[in-house]
Amino acid sequence: MEPIVNDFSISIATVNGTGSQSANLILLQTLFDMGVPVSGKNLFPSNIAGLPTWYILRVSNQGYQAPGDRVHIQVMMNKTTWEKDLDNCLPGTVIIYNTDVKMPPPEKEGCIIYGTAMTKMARSINPKLARMIANMVYVGVLADLLSLDQAILEGAVAKQFNGKEKAISLNLQAINMAREWSAENIEKQDPYTIEAEEKDPDNFFTNGNEAIALGSIYGGITMLPWYPITPSTSIAEGVAAWLPKLRQDKDGKSTCAIIQSEDELAAVGMVVGAGWAGGRAMTCTSGPGISLMSEFIGLAYFAEVPGVIWDVNRTGPSTGLPTRTQQGDLSMLYEASHGDTKFPVLIPGNMEECFEFAWRAFDYAEQLQTIVFGFSDLDLGMNQWSCKDFKYPDQPMNRGKILRTQEELDAIENYGRYRDVDGDGIPYRTLPGSGLAPYLTRGTGRDEDGNYSEDPIVYHKNMQRLKEKINGARTILPQPLLRLEKEKEVGIVYYGSMETTIQEIDDQLEATGLMVSQCRVRALPLSPEVEKFIAEHETTIILEINRDGQLYGIIRKEIPIELVPKVHSVAYSDGLPPRARIYSDLILETLRRCGHDN
Repeated sequence: MEPIVNDFSISIATVNGTGSQSANLILLQTLFDMGVPVSGKNLFPSNIAGLPTWYILRVSNQGYQAPGDRVHIQVMMNKTTWEKDLDNCLPGTVIIYNTDVKMPPPEKEGCIIYGTAMTKMARSINPKLARMIANMVYVGVLADLLSLDQAILEGAVAKQFNGKEKAISLNLQAINMAREWSAENIEKQDPYTIEAEEKDPDNFFTNGNEAIALGSIYGGITMLPWYPITPSTSIAEGVAAWLPKLRQDKDGKSTCAIIQSEDELAAVGMVVGAGWAGGRAMTCTSGPGISLMSEFIGLAYFAEVPGVIWDVNRTGPSTGLPTRTQQGDLSMLYEASHGDTKFPVLIPGNMEECFEFAWRAFDYAEQLQTIVFGFSDLDLGMNQWSCKDFKYPDQPMNRGKILRTQEELDAIENYGRYRDVDGDGIPYRTLPGSGLAPYLTRGTGRDEDGNYSEDPIVYHKNMQRLKEKINGARTILPQPLLRLEKEKEVGIVYYGSMETTIQEIDDQLEATGLMVSQCRVRALPLSPEVEKFIAEHETTIILEINRDGQLYGIIRKEIPIELVPKVHSVAYSDGLPPRARIYSDLILETLRRCGHDN
């Protein structure tokens, strides 16, 4: 039997609230510390305990990070999903199951089945905690079957339980007992194994929400009002956790105020108030929160007040699937609130960009005097990802056109709060309390001096200026990342967490003989490079994780009409992270439908 080394996926089916996440993260950390390219996806329910949860580990020599197209090793711990998990096992799948679960032993033709009395073994160690310790038993069994490094495994346990000696000792006892039992009682019949590789010492694990939290601190955040909502809550928690280490004054006091507000509307109201006063304020939420914030978001747009809002997208509409992932909020962010509005949207595709875009968002917000959205999703935000080389700010903060002295004010001919002096659509502003020109801010119609006005010509001129101001950001914001093929027959435009799947999609398309160029959009409004990319290719596919093709719709509105027939949508959403085979098949089907002869 030829061994299959470092190239398979493991699905672990357990019950939410039983401590399985600790066991799964120990496996993930062990594989990572062994230098094995690995990713982990936590598919958890929207309740505290009792419902099914799955964890998918993908080890891949090619560095693929998306869930695989099939499961190679299935761990079965949950009787509620027992039959469904078994049905999903293809021939050749290894099934590791808890014989103490009161279900018929799994039978599946062509599968390799290993049974272990996981609950009974856990009870022998600690009867009161058996339900949780049972998860460590499958860790021990996998450690034996896959030949995981024992010293590295013990280090992962110590890291997971953060030096708590009792917890470390108890869980290691269960892992070691299971590993020894497996070595003595299970005759390995499967080909799957792990071999250590050289680990890059600069690589580390983090998640998107923590990267955003750290980036925000380095960006000079001074106020964080927020209201809890999955999956964005850990951004606020991350800021709170890191502030004592990174942002205290000489007296040991925090230089950032964190306020858990009574609701989302109050949170964004505080962002607007702080931005008006000259602070760098941010809140974090998800789609339902953005809906509630919309009126204040419109005020900030019209009154030209800077602020930052991070949307960690979950699956809607309504409450939808609150612990699943999607790219369904893009259109809402870009044109948030009512009337004619348009906002800069930063779209990271990896951990390094989550960090960098988090600190740059404050510079863009003050430079453009508007709300800037950061657009992440649950997959990027809450799962662990390998990364390195955060890009730290290397220039002073860009505070934009703020007048701080009388000399600066006198240098502006005919100063008015909303007068475009430089022709870039961005007026100068003073800060309240500065003692300079009166600070006038309105959510109603106003003239260039900030005086109330309902004059149609004044309103039209003001709205055109606001439009040009945002359009001017097209070359300022992060530019697309391009990978061009010589022939330029087919191009793919994508964004955000699709980055984690695009290489596998590309390899699957190449296996059919199709070579595609790639353009990853990293911000809205669209860079001119996107239009150029579309113009240079015979056919362009817009790839995204939603039902209706939201970026496709934005692109069709913003490119010249003669380019529109070249653009086609491949949009798919089921709440799960994108799987390569689904998208590569949809791309091929779309190309056939539009007459491509590949």
